[in-house]
Formats: sequence, structure tokens, C-alpha cells
Amino acid sequence: VQLQASGGGLVQAGGSLRLSCAASGLTFSRYVMAWFRQALGKEREFVAAISWSGGSTYYADSVKGRFTISRDNARNTVYLQMNVLKPEDTAVYYCAADPRATVTYYSGNYFHWGQGTQVTVSS
Repeated sequence: VQLQASGGGLVQAGGSLRLSCAASGLTFSRYVMAWFRQALGKEREFVAAISWSGGSTYYADSVKGRFTISRDNARNTVYLQMNVLKPEDTAVYYCAADPRATVTYYSGNYFHWGQGTQVTVSS
């Protein structure tokens, strides 16, 4: 299984970025997909998750209304559209996959992880 995250970069506060995570080696449509992030010196935290079909989405309160998670099961890819970015969004963003049907916010429940992509928001 391989999860390849991309799309990170440096952006000014108020700007936007779109992260992508391409999956291979798994039946993508049977995995809950999620994004987590880890800022320097802090623990990894949940950002967003999406159900198998994409019909249900879940967000951390800190990103609700600004970030949108989506998936394309035909392309085995999950996305995270990030708008109105703030300096506190600066972190390494990781995509993760869980084969269970129930969405969880707990990172320990996710089986597979991507390598991370750095997002830096300047003030």
C-alpha cells in the first residue's frame, strides 16, 4: 500500500491550497480516508475524514467552514481544499486510510499513512 501526498507549499494568510493523496495497492473505495496534521513540537491531530462513498464528511472544529475533503474513487485520490489559511494551519499534513466502515478521529485506528506534505502559512 502506498499513499502519496502532494500539494503543500508556502502561502500567505488568507490564501488557499489543495492537497492531493494518491493511493495504490488497496481497494480505495473500501477505505475511510482522512487528513491529519502535525505542527512542530505538537502532537498529530485530526483534520478531516470522508466515508467510503464520499457521502459523509467530518471536520475538526478548527478547520470547519474553511477546509473541504473530497474523494474520487475512480482516480483513487482524496483531496483537501484549504481556504482562508491561517498561520496556525502551518504543519506537515498526512493522509491516512482505514478499512473499517466507521469513521474515527483517532490516528491510531488508521492502518496506512502517506509521507506528509509541508504546508506553511505566513502572516
